[in-house]
Amino acid sequence: MRYLSTRGGLEPACFSDILLGGLAPDGGLVVPERYPRVDHATLALWRTLDYPSLAFEVLKDYATDLPPDDLRRLLAQTYTAEVFGSPEITPVLSLGNDLHLLRLSNGPTLAFKDVAMQLLGRLFEYVLARDGSELNILGATSGDTGSAAEYAMRGKRGIRVFMLSPNGRMSTFQRAQMYSLRDPNIFNLAVNGVFDDCQDMVKSVSADLAFKSRYQIGTVNSINWARVLAQVVYYFRGYFSVATEIGQPVSFCVPSGNFGNVLAGHIARMMGLPIHRLVVATNENDVLDEFFRTGRYRARATAETRQTSSPSMDISKASNFERFIFDLLMRDGGRVSSLWRALQEHGEFDLGADEAFGRIAGYGFLSGRSTHANRLDTIRRFDREHGLVVDPHTADGLFVAQSHREPGVPMVCLETALPVKFAETIREALGREPQCPPGFEGIEELGQRYTVMPPDVAQLKRYVAARCPGR
Repeated sequence: MRYLSTRGGLEPACFSDILLGGLAPDGGLVVPERYPRVDHATLALWRTLDYPSLAFEVLKDYATDLPPDDLRRLLAQTYTAEVFGSPEITPVLSLGNDLHLLRLSNGPTLAFKDVAMQLLGRLFEYVLARDGSELNILGATSGDTGSAAEYAMRGKRGIRVFMLSPNGRMSTFQRAQMYSLRDPNIFNLAVNGVFDDCQDMVKSVSADLAFKSRYQIGTVNSINWARVLAQVVYYFRGYFSVATEIGQPVSFCVPSGNFGNVLAGHIARMMGLPIHRLVVATNENDVLDEFFRTGRYRARATAETRQTSSPSMDISKASNFERFIFDLLMRDGGRVSSLWRALQEHGEFDLGADEAFGRIAGYGFLSGRSTHANRLDTIRRFDREHGLVVDPHTADGLFVAQSHREPGVPMVCLETALPVKFAETIREALGREPQCPPGFEGIEELGQRYTVMPPDVAQLKRYVAARCPGR
C-alpha cells in the first residue's frame, strides 16, 4: 500500500514513512492510494475473530511494510482486557428498539481516543527503536485527545509530547488528567484561545518543513493517518455485534467536531462494511451540519466558536474533513487544493451547486445538531428509561440519532467518554455526581503543571526548540 496527499503533492510513500508525520509536505493530508475491499464471505470470517485478530485483518493491507508477526504482536499487546476492561474491548449495549451504544470509553483515560492512541504509542515506539530515531509529538486537544496521547506516550523511549489545549475551555476533570502528569517527556501548553487556535499553531509548525525536520516533529492528532485507521476497527466490531446477518444495513451516529471519528466509519463503508447511514452529530458549533445540509463549508472565527457543555466538540475547522472531500471530488487533488486555498483566503467554500454535493447521499451521510437543552433532556431521559448516565457528547449523538432512525435498521451510537469527565453538566441534568471509576478519585485536587501561552507560532517554536536537541 502506498500513500498520497489530498492535494496531490506527495510522492507515493509507505506506511512507515507516513506513520510519524502529520500534514503532507504540500499541506494536505495523507490518504491511501485505494481502500482494500472486503466481500461478505470475508466479513463472515471476520465476525468470529477477537478484537486483536480483527484489528490485524483490517490493518494488514494498509501497513504492508510492517512484518505481519510484528503487527500481530503489537495489536495483541495493545488490545487487552487489562487495559480496556473486558475482552470485547468495545462492547455494545443494546437499548431496545434497534438502538445501541458502542462503548468506547473503557480505556486508561475514559474516552474513545484511547482505542487508537494506545496503539499509536506502541507503533511509534516500535518504529523509532527500529530506526534509532526520536520523535517530538506536537498536538492540539479540545479535551480528550491530549490525555489519551499523554497516557499512551508517557515513559516511551525517544518520545516527547507537546500538547496544546485551549486555556479554560476544557472540563475540570480533563484539565486534571493532563496537567497533573509529572512525566519528564510530557509538556502541557494552555493557549489563550479556542481549540482552532491550537490546531492552527500545530499546522503552522508542521508546514515549516525545515523546523519539522530539524526537531523531528510528528503528530497524534486525528490528522495522523494511523490514528484514523485504528478507529476503523471498531466500526466492524460494532456492526458484527448488532447485525443479525452479514449484509444487513446498519447505521451509525457519531458525535463529531474534527471529523476523524466519523471519517473512520466512511473508510469502513468504502471497504465494504454494509453501513447504511453515517449520521454526523454536532453541537451548537455546527459547521459540519451546515455543510451536509447545504454544501457550504464555513469555518468559524475564534470569536464565533461557542463554548458549550460538550466542549470536546467546540471546533469550527474540522481537519479530517479534507479527506472526505478528497473522496467526494473523485480524488482530484487539484480541486481539493483549490478549495482549501479559498477556505484560507475567504473562510469558506460552497459545493451546494456542484454535482459533487449530489453524491453525498451515495456516501450515506446525514447530519443534525444538538443544544445544551437537548443534551440535558437526553441525559435525563436515558437515566430515567435505562438507568444509563451518558456524557454530554454522547448525548448529542443520541439526540441527533432519534431524527434519523429507520424501521428495521439498527442504529449504533458511538460513546465518546464517561460522564465523570463532565461532572458539572451531569450535576445540572441529574442533581447528583456521576460515578467515578476506581483509581480516579481525587484527581481534580492533584497539583498541576502547565505553561500558559498566547496563540503565537514563533513562541511555540522557541519553546519546543529549547527542550529538544535538534539535529
